[in-house]
Amino acid sequence: MKLAEALAERADAARRVEQLRARITTNARYQEGETPSEDAHRLLVEVDDVLETLEVLIRRINRTNATVTMGDDGTLTDALARRDVLRMRHSVVTAAADAAAGSQRGHAVRQLRSELAMVSALPVAQLREQADRLAREIRELDVRIQRTNWEADLLD
Repeated sequence: MKLAEALAERADAARRVEQLRARITTNARYQEGETPSEDAHRLLVEVDDVLETLEVLIRRINRTNATVTMGDDGTLTDALARRDVLRMRHSVVTAAADAAAGSQRGHAVRQLRSELAMVSALPVAQLREQADRLAREIRELDVRIQRTNWEADLLD
């Protein structure tokens, strides 16, 4: 099995756990004299089986991520950490540019002559350029990660 297939299975299992959780909580209590629409005990057993499968998948995925190398990007785990930090950095830079441009208030100029003008403390254009560079770097790294996911075999 390829790593990408395992990642898809992990996502499916996580969705299944959430669906079962919702069904369990819906059927955990019922009105006296009524019959619940589903057996909550059976659902608990089912969710336990899915969780055991999920744990095995996560262990194998993590083992594979820590072992598979991506050249200059290091291991797949290193690349994933780098991508997470790039996304955070992009978010911060974008938020800073928006705030400096006055986007949060909906206007960047004063309403009345008597109001004090708001002045940007940050270079908006440079921040937007930096955000664009970060977004490109994230996309390029993500492509390399996806390629590796489809090329790497899942470890036991």
